[in-house]
Amino acid sequence: MDFRIADTFTASLARLAAQDQKAAKTAAFDLQINPTSAGLSLHRVDRSKDANFWTARASADLRIVLHRTQASLLLCYVGHHDDAYAWAERRRIETHPRTGAAQLVELEELVERAAPVNTATNADTPAPPHKPFASTPAEELLTYGVPPDWITTVRAADENSLFDLAQHLPAEAMDALLELATGGKPKPPVQAPAAADPFAHPDAQRRFRVVANIDELRLALEYPWEKWTVFLHPTQREIVERRFGGPARVTGSAGTGKTVVALHRAVHLARQSPDARVLLATFSKSLRQALQIKLGHLLDPADPVSARITVAYVDGIAHQLHERALGVVPNIAMAAQVDAALKTAAAELKVTRFSQRFLATEWRHVVDAWQLRSWEAYRDVSRLGRKTRIGGNQREALWGIFQRTQALLRARNVVTWAETVSRVTDHYRPAAVKPFTHAVIDEAQDISIPQLRLLTAIVPDGPDNLFFAGDIGQRIFQQPYSWLSQGVDVRGRSLSLKVNYRTSHQIRRRADLLLPPQVRDVDGYEEGRRGTISVFDGPEPDVGLFDTEADEIEFAGAWIAKLVAGGTPPHEIALLVRSTDQFDRAKAATKAAGQKWVSLHERPDIPDGRVVVGTMDLAKGMEFRAVAVMACDDEVIPLQSRIESAAEESELDEIFDSERHLLYVACTRARDHVAITGLEPGSEFLADLLEMGESASGTRSRPRLCGG
Repeated sequence: MDFRIADTFTASLARLAAQDQKAAKTAAFDLQINPTSAGLSLHRVDRSKDANFWTARASADLRIVLHRTQASLLLCYVGHHDDAYAWAERRRIETHPRTGAAQLVELEELVERAAPVNTATNADTPAPPHKPFASTPAEELLTYGVPPDWITTVRAADENSLFDLAQHLPAEAMDALLELATGGKPKPPVQAPAAADPFAHPDAQRRFRVVANIDELRLALEYPWEKWTVFLHPTQREIVERRFGGPARVTGSAGTGKTVVALHRAVHLARQSPDARVLLATFSKSLRQALQIKLGHLLDPADPVSARITVAYVDGIAHQLHERALGVVPNIAMAAQVDAALKTAAAELKVTRFSQRFLATEWRHVVDAWQLRSWEAYRDVSRLGRKTRIGGNQREALWGIFQRTQALLRARNVVTWAETVSRVTDHYRPAAVKPFTHAVIDEAQDISIPQLRLLTAIVPDGPDNLFFAGDIGQRIFQQPYSWLSQGVDVRGRSLSLKVNYRTSHQIRRRADLLLPPQVRDVDGYEEGRRGTISVFDGPEPDVGLFDTEADEIEFAGAWIAKLVAGGTPPHEIALLVRSTDQFDRAKAATKAAGQKWVSLHERPDIPDGRVVVGTMDLAKGMEFRAVAVMACDDEVIPLQSRIESAAEESELDEIFDSERHLLYVACTRARDHVAITGLEPGSEFLADLLEMGESASGTRSRPRLCGG
């Protein structure tokens, strides 16, 4: 007998109190061991339209709804007695007549809907809302997986009731409808042969998972908030399992599942051969820790595949390989040592026409990044993104300073990180045996030039060697450069994710206002914000400015307290600020809410019962149910000290872009709730977050609420 768990079960489990969750998990284990145990008090749901729905007793008032046949046992839902029975009475499991996929279908005639409220006056009656599916043939809707009983309701839906459908329809049907509503042409789901197992259909596998043993069940139940690692969407699965002829890339805005795809891609590649050595990497140590935690949700440590995957950050793996290949630990130069060497070199050569700030940025973004070692190399390099024009004589004078700086650093027996990575790259590029067979890179938009070169050298050329996941709109640490110039060609192998499963429509729509509709990389690849759809609705973000820090703290504290009182666990709430200078305001807000806090700087593994406090950059790659972005003040974001440090116009443009990206990253860490607060007059970016016609000024000492 197959033992399965539905995504509706993990979702309902996550809504229970901790003690009830424990009882439900214990009952689930008992069901897998002995599904006929008398202690479970199995009862058929008599009033259900599906004769295979039963309930099992988890505690005095807690019931698990299961679907039982001779061939399978499926955990569907868990709730208190009346709630569980009511849930089962309104649903049935059936095989869709066109696609052949097993679906958990809510009975349309039993769905309760609130009557629409018409607030318009007779003198100003608006045009009736557009019905996007009114002219879509019923047969076409069936091919998209819409259950037959729902065809009439779908065709009658208008723009206002569209998101109400998401609560009732199977995910593949809702995905197709959202794409239709936004002008797209969805790809019809796979149509299985008549004799095929309906639970084996790709769309069924996104919601029903076969659990082979107790350990696998434990993993499925232990991390309900991380259930995306268990239920992979078919569009994502297609990318994960595709064979690519060379380097490939998946893109998409925040919340579309790029990290999910990267994790599953690493596991998929590791399963292909017992000799596989897969590097799963990102650009920072904190993100590496987050990847390790998420991989633990996906793989049991006892699984042999776990030993074939190395989770690392790129500079960390470069450090390890440097010691392994060259037999020495690199002595890394501190930033102060580099600055001192530049200053000394300019003084020795009596070159005074260039500021220290310009020399430092030219060194960091051009000379050191590209590892230029000769006058000819510097003379001919494309200074991409550097708008300050320098003539031949100026460039020659600059090279003298940089050449002398390199000599001074060698004399001190120190190397830059870029040089360390370059040494490892030079060692492994000609090697017949590479350290890894495949590399999967998350947050690839922030990979530097030396890091990209390293990645191409430590895996062999050929199919499936490199896989990148990233979003240009979330680039916050690196200046743009050409991947093609580094020999990485993903043309024809770049795919974009358009369905957002993490962030509500309201949060995604508001955060997208911070970025242009189209973002283009240096090689001409364009990522669009338009066409991305969220699969669920939520409250509008709160955007507000205050006269004093005390007012902002009072509001944020009340906001947190309301969420906790409504059932949101504290560890799924985050307070994010631009830098540690604003930490005290975030900490004070948690205290005002009567909660304890934990810093992302100290604990990337977040303990239960504590609100998370961190800087925007450290929240990269993380997800929470609710996020308050505090201290969005004038001269805080964009950060005034960064603006004052700009050596040229192009660098100033890059600073503004990356600061916008930081705020976008912070806002899109949230699933359901976002509050964005600051002191009058507020960050200049807040005007973009407000609806057209609204202003960030206005109500003082109380927040300006946008749509909320």
